Amino acid sequence: MEKLEFYKMSGTGNDFILVDNRDGQVPDKDMRYIAERACRRRDSVGADGMIYIVKSDKYDFKWRFFNSDGSEAEMCGNGSRCVARFALLNGIAGEHMTFETIAGPISADVSGRIVKVLMPTPKGLKANIDIPLEDGWEAIGFVNTGVPHVVVQVKDIKTAPVFEQGRVIRYHQMFQPAGTNANFMSLKGKDQIYVRTYERGVENETLACGTGSIASSLIANCKGLVSSPVTVTTSGGEELKVHFEKKGADFSRVWLEGGTSIIYKGELHEEAL
Repeated sequence: MEKLEFYKMSGTGNDFILVDNRDGQVPDKDMRYIAERACRRRDSVGADGMIYIVKSDKYDFKWRFFNSDGSEAEMCGNGSRCVARFALLNGIAGEHMTFETIAGPISADVSGRIVKVLMPTPKGLKANIDIPLEDGWEAIGFVNTGVPHVVVQVKDIKTAPVFEQGRVIRYHQMFQPAGTNANFMSLKGKDQIYVRTYERGVENETLACGTGSIASSLIANCKGLVSSPVTVTTSGGEELKVHFEKKGADFSRVWLEGGTSIIYKGELHEEAL
């Protein structure tokens, strides 16, 4: 492989490797392998996921998103914000764009470092699911916000054993074979919540999760705790905003808003793989 140009970006603590692959430099068959190898921390670039921009016949572009374990994901909220800014900076799309994902088309508005994306319509929402409550749990729900998310309302977010309990939820038989992400949520203030997330595909707690922040906000709304817009404080201490409309029990027009950062630009050498 020739040296591969990339950006390293962060969206509220979620970090990603982004590549403009519209010329097909990375063949489809190699995307998974390169993502898994490049996302290794210490041995390579290190990231929560890798995003390839490819051509789309319908929209400004299409993305292929891979988690750090090489699995391809349907959607990633913070990744979608980073890829939108990347596309603008590299002349791939304008400030207002729509791109193609497995979860469906995603629209985005970029204003400097702040990016707001219109997410897929949530589905499968259950404010309460039949999983026994562990000590410290107050309620548990589920919603698919482009990817599946369990949301556990907890008494003490700081001491919640996110890795241990999140891993159990992630592999729970109820969500097989695909598995699920696991979020731990508590109320912070008026229309404000704390969220910590164990991410499927990363297989660990991450500093932020956009789709998990949305899922937690919607479940919190169902329980009468918050109204739109909801400010979400993530594990990394940064904030995301979740906007939504609701008619009856149905949510629509769900937007995720937050900052993005360019960490660096570089060339991925074959020795990093």
